[in-house]
Amino acid sequence: MECVSTEFTPDQIEDFKEAFGLFDRIGDSQVAYNQVADIMRALGQNPTNKDVVKILGNPSADDMANKRLNFDAFLPMLKEVDALPKGTYDDYVEGLRVFDKEGNGTVMGAELRIVLSTLGEKMSEPEIDALMAGQEDENGSVHYEAFVKHIMSV
Repeated sequence: MECVSTEFTPDQIEDFKEAFGLFDRIGDSQVAYNQVADIMRALGQNPTNKDVVKILGNPSADDMANKRLNFDAFLPMLKEVDALPKGTYDDYVEGLRVFDKEGNGTVMGAELRIVLSTLGEKMSEPEIDALMAGQEDENGSVHYEAFVKHIMSV
């Protein structure tokens, strides 16, 4: 796992601020706690929901829906997420290799769908369909090295 701490450039911060503003539905230059994960993902990060809740200070469901924060409070949170260890290409390939019964570089698409919907941070059916679109061959197999490249490029 790579762990890299970066300082954002003034241009990046300006872009982040602009994106943050797009999520402000009230016009008070703030966003709801429950939008923070979506904003981070829109800015190219991939935090788990658990990571985001922890960074927000473990708020209640009520606070997630009703509490708001401004950009100055958001930026340090974004830096914290940016510094989290990221899975590498090799980490993901290694994780999928476990499901390669034949040792031929493929996993069954149906099995992959089950894993995505049941393990870790569970994905919904539409999320899985979007992720798997065009990834299965005529036998329903997924070439997992190409699949990981696809995921990491999205």
